[in-house]
Amino acid sequence: MATQVFINLPTKDLDRSKAFFEGLGWRIEPNFSDEKAACVVIDESIYLMMLTYDFFATFTDKPIVDPATALQVQTALSRESREDVDGLLEKALASGGKEPRPAQDMGFMYSRDFEDPDGNWFSILWMDPKAAEQGPEAFMAEQRGE
Repeated sequence: MATQVFINLPTKDLDRSKAFFEGLGWRIEPNFSDEKAACVVIDESIYLMMLTYDFFATFTDKPIVDPATALQVQTALSRESREDVDGLLEKALASGGKEPRPAQDMGFMYSRDFEDPDGNWFSILWMDPKAAEQGPEAFMAEQRGE
């Protein structure tokens, strides 16, 4: 079995959270969801576990950061193209998310960020496959003809 990634994030309103992520085209896995948690399937190996604050607190003795006021983690997900980045961002905005800063275009990489209704921060990015293979500096040097 390949490694699967489960990202646990707090939510103040589980139903609102589920509706938001379904608006992105992601699905809720009912076998691993209840009144305390929703398993959001991003793809076959990446899942978000949206947990109510009380349930989230059962996993740690540390205080839980309120993502509306502090950043603890930034979840970055890649897409196949710049258009896919823009498409997912538009879905996030239409579903009630916010874009906290302008798009970042570095030539070899393009990214946009959104916050879900709780303030959890996501970066959606595309990187030129050649830049990913060579590294950004070598790719940019090649683009400049060096």
